[in-house]
Amino acid sequence: MRAVFLLLYICLFVFTPASAQTGARAGQAARIDSFRVWADVKVTVDQPGLFLGKRPLIICFFALPNGNSTAWTMGKKREAGEDWHYDIQHIRAQTAFIRQQLPRRDFIVIYLENDYKSWPSWKQKHPDFKNLIPRLVDSLAGLFPGKRKSIYLNGHSGGGSFIFGYLAGVEKIPSWVKRISFLDSDYGYDSSYYPRLKEWLGQVKGSCLNVFAYNDSVALYDGKPVVSATGGTWYRSHLMLRHLASGYSFTGTVTDSLQVFKTGDRRIQFFFKPNYNRGIYHTQQVELNGFIHSVLCGTRAEGRGYQYYGKRAYEMFIQ
Repeated sequence: MRAVFLLLYICLFVFTPASAQTGARAGQAARIDSFRVWADVKVTVDQPGLFLGKRPLIICFFALPNGNSTAWTMGKKREAGEDWHYDIQHIRAQTAFIRQQLPRRDFIVIYLENDYKSWPSWKQKHPDFKNLIPRLVDSLAGLFPGKRKSIYLNGHSGGGSFIFGYLAGVEKIPSWVKRISFLDSDYGYDSSYYPRLKEWLGQVKGSCLNVFAYNDSVALYDGKPVVSATGGTWYRSHLMLRHLASGYSFTGTVTDSLQVFKTGDRRIQFFFKPNYNRGIYHTQQVELNGFIHSVLCGTRAEGRGYQYYGKRAYEMFIQ
């Protein structure tokens, strides 16, 4: 399987026109390649234009939110009359910002989209997802050279279902998985995942877990609840926090706008957005520097040049 992906990628790398190498400004060139696997999965790779495989490498898998295309998720400057989805995530621009903050590392983002625009639906169509998802991650990561390679698992909304599919499919989380981020996406969390996360956090050096959620348990759309009292990320994230608190000590910082709970070494962090007006803040957690923070929180670059849930710090990189 890896050989097939490698052949596909080599073909794309050789024959993709130079116009595919683009950047928001000089010195920030990036290469975008895309191909399909298993007939119903689209893979899009955003890598540095001068990637040589000689520096420490981070490969961040970003599983798309329900109902969104890769183009919408990557984002761009929206022209009059264009779909509003282009201006609500901007993962591509946030990626460029992250690369600026990590000049000594190569940072690659792999977008994962499926034809059903829903990872929960894709898993229903593929009963063997526990085998398929880890194989996909391992094969795609194997396309890139480098001995100092780290895998980040990331996703928004229904993208969290992809991450849980990976966790369910491995006997133990591999040591090259260094960061798992749930951007308002841990709807599927239950106690069965806790032992695996606990083992990973306890045994893998440098492992980090960060979770983002808003109080969707009180959110209303057209006067009706968005989720049940226990079915949203607010409840599921607090459940995960309670499980982890049995083995880790957390300190909390609570303001009107944000509640943060973290371990002393900042390897585990939870970010909770209160909801006083019963609004919907599902995508704002990504748009307002959420992807940036999910990658940089707990590192020396945390908060450098940006603030989580603050002004968009990546405007200059939007293409």
